[in-house]
Amino acid sequence: MLKERATEYYNQNYNCAETIIRAANDEYGLGLSEEAMRLSGGFGGGMGCGKACGALCGGICAISAKLIETSAHETPELRAKCTALVAAFNRILGDTECKNLMRKYKKPDVRCLNTVLLGCEALESVMEK
Repeated sequence: MLKERATEYYNQNYNCAETIIRAANDEYGLGLSEEAMRLSGGFGGGMGCGKACGALCGGICAISAKLIETSAHETPELRAKCTALVAAFNRILGDTECKNLMRKYKKPDVRCLNTVLLGCEALESVMEK
């Protein structure tokens, strides 16, 4: 279901990070407001400069929203889940940097949808544990 929701949002012109957090909000019942989801917008395009993939950043946001009740420092399992997502991203996609992933997965007709869908696989593998 996460992939289907992500496809819908991506096709509504949300970037990779926005797509992942919106799909995760629906799928995992995160209860995020529109305002909260907009916070992920700047992570698209590797934070606008080709660094950490927006889909990865959106996944980190989803994990944070799911686990943190008061603060990250008071959420001992957060670090392990974030580390697991980065590892899953590397295993499934072969990299975590937007500029490298764009060269590998971006296509003119679907843009970065393939990266988003693989990012969904990575997030699902972590959220299910």
